[in-house]
Amino acid sequence: QVQLVESGGGLVQAGGSLRLSCAASGRTFSRYTMGWFRQAPGKEREFVAGVDWSGGITDHIDSVKGRFTISRGNAKNTVYLQMNRLTPEYTAVYYCAISWDGGLASRDFGTFGQGTQVTVSS
Repeated sequence: QVQLVESGGGLVQAGGSLRLSCAASGRTFSRYTMGWFRQAPGKEREFVAGVDWSGGITDHIDSVKGRFTISRGNAKNTVYLQMNRLTPEYTAVYYCAISWDGGLASRDFGTFGQGTQVTVSS
């Protein structure tokens, strides 16, 4: 059974940083694209960033470029999201996800974790 467990969320002041982690288990994930989504209050869940199986190809949405960086751990079954210079607009539940066919488009992701809450205070 595939399981994605996110951690690292919390309350941070504007201008601060957080590093989200996602640990995948249940099968070998070293050949799968992984990513992060978020859902802010009253909004739909949206793609934030993705990384291919090698860790060498990444994609970030425009609103987080220069602030967020996605990466994979050496064992490839862990994915991180480094979030810097946070502002209240980044408050959301952040979800880890897997793209089983390897694509980096939002529609390619089909399995999500339970999410971790990120709250940025002003």
